[in-house]
Amino acid sequence: MLSGERKEGGSPRFGKLHLPVGLWINSPRKQLAKLGRRWPSAASVKSSSSDTGSRSSEPLPPPPPHVELRRVGAVKAAGGASGSRAKRISQLFRGSGAGGTGSGGTGGPGTPGSAQRWASEKKLPDLAAGVAPEPSLATRATAPPGVLKIFGAGLASGANYKSVLATARSTARELVAEALERYGLAGSPGGGPGESNCVDAFALCDALGRPAAGGLGNGEWRAEHLRVLGDSERPLLVQELWRARPGWARRFELRGREEARRLEQEAFGASDGEGTGPALWRPQKNRSRAASGGAALASPGPGSGSGTPAGSAGKERSENLSLRRSVSELSLQGRRRRQQERRQQALSMAPGAADAQIVPTDPSDFDQLTQCLIQAPSNRPYFLLLQGYQDSQDFVVYVMTREQHVFGRGGNSSARGGSPAPYVDTFLSAPDILPRHCTVRAGPEPPAMVRPSRGAPVTHNGCLLLREAELHPGDLLGLGEHFLFMYKDPRLGGSGPARPPWLPVRPGVAPPGPGWAFSCRLCGRGLQERGEALAAYLDGREPVLRFRPREEEALLGEIVRTAAAGAGDLPPLGPATLLALCVQHSARELELGHLPRLLGRLARLIKESVWEKIKEIGDRQPENHPEGVPEEPLTPEAVSVELRPLMLWMANTTELLSFVQEKVLEMEKEADQEGLSSDPQLCNDLELCDEAMALLDEVIMCTFQQSVYYLTKTLYSTLPALLDSNPFTAGAELPGPGAELEAMPPGLRPTLGVFQAALELTSQCELHPDLVSQTFGYLFFFSNASLLNSLMERGQGRPFYQWSRAVQIRTNLDLVLDWLQGAGLGDIATEFFRKLSMAVNLLCVPRTSLLKASWNSLRTDHPTLTPAQLHHLLSHYQLGPGRGPPPAWDPLPTERDAVDTGDIFESFSSHPPLILPLGSSRLRLTGPVTDDNLHRELRRLRRLLWDLEQQELPANHRHGPPVVTPP
Repeated sequence: MLSGERKEGGSPRFGKLHLPVGLWINSPRKQLAKLGRRWPSAASVKSSSSDTGSRSSEPLPPPPPHVELRRVGAVKAAGGASGSRAKRISQLFRGSGAGGTGSGGTGGPGTPGSAQRWASEKKLPDLAAGVAPEPSLATRATAPPGVLKIFGAGLASGANYKSVLATARSTARELVAEALERYGLAGSPGGGPGESNCVDAFALCDALGRPAAGGLGNGEWRAEHLRVLGDSERPLLVQELWRARPGWARRFELRGREEARRLEQEAFGASDGEGTGPALWRPQKNRSRAASGGAALASPGPGSGSGTPAGSAGKERSENLSLRRSVSELSLQGRRRRQQERRQQALSMAPGAADAQIVPTDPSDFDQLTQCLIQAPSNRPYFLLLQGYQDSQDFVVYVMTREQHVFGRGGNSSARGGSPAPYVDTFLSAPDILPRHCTVRAGPEPPAMVRPSRGAPVTHNGCLLLREAELHPGDLLGLGEHFLFMYKDPRLGGSGPARPPWLPVRPGVAPPGPGWAFSCRLCGRGLQERGEALAAYLDGREPVLRFRPREEEALLGEIVRTAAAGAGDLPPLGPATLLALCVQHSARELELGHLPRLLGRLARLIKESVWEKIKEIGDRQPENHPEGVPEEPLTPEAVSVELRPLMLWMANTTELLSFVQEKVLEMEKEADQEGLSSDPQLCNDLELCDEAMALLDEVIMCTFQQSVYYLTKTLYSTLPALLDSNPFTAGAELPGPGAELEAMPPGLRPTLGVFQAALELTSQCELHPDLVSQTFGYLFFFSNASLLNSLMERGQGRPFYQWSRAVQIRTNLDLVLDWLQGAGLGDIATEFFRKLSMAVNLLCVPRTSLLKASWNSLRTDHPTLTPAQLHHLLSHYQLGPGRGPPPAWDPLPTERDAVDTGDIFESFSSHPPLILPLGSSRLRLTGPVTDDNLHRELRRLRRLLWDLEQQELPANHRHGPPVVTPP
């Protein structure tokens, strides 16, 4: 699995090396670069290197274990005075000097077993076993200072070495100045007047030698290798890079700068004069070896070996060269030998190699040939460059190091208010490459997905790519006018498909128009084959509707006009399905900024069509009739016919809005994944999408309002029968639950007929279940408020509140609730008819029981009635001739104000709000189209688009609609 981590500040793999992200070729130069990263102090041993100063700010390690230092903390006096502390330090210096005459930092010739004594003190098994483990950064940062011995090499009589206080951050120049002060030469004129000139005249040298033969007991020293330390180098860090082998010793010497340079140059001149290689190899050899050892020199003292016979010079020089190499350099010898073999193999593959011996004299030729031997990765997807922009900067293979790989030009900062530049994995230098040009996502499971950025020219298998598409191994990906890549994924196994996917077997991504089969020239198919492909598309059942942006307005207008006219026998949600296919095509195939424009145009067309339909219904059902012309009440059949177009648009717009919301959320999610959530163009697109969705919301609200208005207008004339009709007619039996409408009492049939018509209408239009519930909830709210207000009004003028009338109302209400329960609306009806049921239940209480009740008990038993409504029912209840309400029914003093000022009528403005459905759309745009009517309409629209496309062509280039020949 590819790592999805994102490392800022450079390449995800190579950090601060600042190398271009491409194929990491295993060449010697890059190995040296990686070696330098592993050993951060390696730069400090390069004499007069520009890297030395830049690394001075890095955390520095403490002195290595093999450097003989003594911690100041071990000799610090606990609470002593400064004089006592100075005395103890001087004793420490004397003690260290007495340890052995002529002993260096790692031992000296003072005793025969100095090297062995050093090894036993440090408890190391073998000095030649390799470099000791590198101390951690925390240990380096907290290491205390120590005392370092610097040998004067005859600068002062009677003093073999001087001890100086050094830390891991001390430079060679600082230690030279301190050593000169210890030797008493700070003001000598050796280097000119002044202390600075004196320091410049001397240099600190890293010397490697052994005790002179036959002089082990007298402390003689024979230096065989010497290297001058740069002023900015850290001697303690130089000691850490390598250690001397048994029998050898290493120490720091203070010599005159001119003398030290002369000795160093003579040593390198003698080494190179033996013919070790061409002159072009000398700088690299000097740099690599100076970093770990030193230069061979003839010791100026006696016994220096200047008289060594010539026959043994080669053997001794070979031994000295091996000693000057570090362990890290020695570990590369086998790899360099294998690289040399590969270079020779590359030379043998060159043209004419069999006839002539090719021996390049420039080592860069070998590196160039080595870089040409490329082996692709086996566990990561990669892109093979087929055409680039600059050969000197382009790589052949670009490896995906993350699941999401971004191509782009990069930059210091973006143009959006100085915000950071977008993260880019592969930098391309062509002028037509955008800062963030293209994004490829390749997870552990195929297929990979490629998505171009806004305004970025990208081709996929030769076809223009405007939206996200699948990327398969072998696909061609073109970026701009210059770059062409082939995508490969070795994780899928095998060597790839037998035929490239952009050949006739599998044509590439098609242009948006239906004439793509004729316009395709890349796949190489014949005219007959392309005609058959076009015919298969025009008559196919796949839920696909291709169109070009120029044909968008005609296509949308045709779909909306067909839906408004009710022609074509489309399924109820057919218009929404066709419009969703248009939205899906725009979201997948067309440019990024096209979808918001399409949604705005689509919403305006739907709104205009709905407005026209509402106006037509209002003209046929005016609010105010002329005087003298009786108003004809609406029947359930008539209202069903009038409301069917509005109900269809409400159902289709609801599903279309849910589908659009899903696409907009996908757009926002993709922008967040690509880090473009604050892009101004994206924000503008989202604002346009919000405006379009607001228009669709308005259409749903308006169609809902008009539908319930005409339904409640019809109910208003039928509801009074529930209060006036008597269900106990002579010879009639009360129907049970689930009875048919014809079996209900005559007084209830008109009201139940309206409910049944509304239920059938919502079912035929396939209205969303949430909107169905809210539609009937509003109808039941209106019915409850209308019947309760009529009940309150009728009790004022004539005797109406009596037990016999209340039983009839209760029976009618129970029959209505039972019928609604059988229709699946019982829970909603019980909820909204609760207050009317409470009022009727109060009137149905027997007279004797009602007289025994008090105000508090009645308030407790009928909590949904307000104090004013309860007092109104009790005060107008018919107890008998000349009998008034008992004193127990009087309201409490605390509720007297609510009774006097309260309203006994229900307000129609407190209806429940409309809540649009949440969740996914019910439209199914996957799989073949199974509805024959929808398929027929889809074929008609495809041929309409084909005709529009052909009309733009010259007459001699037009093609008639192809017909599939039967097999």
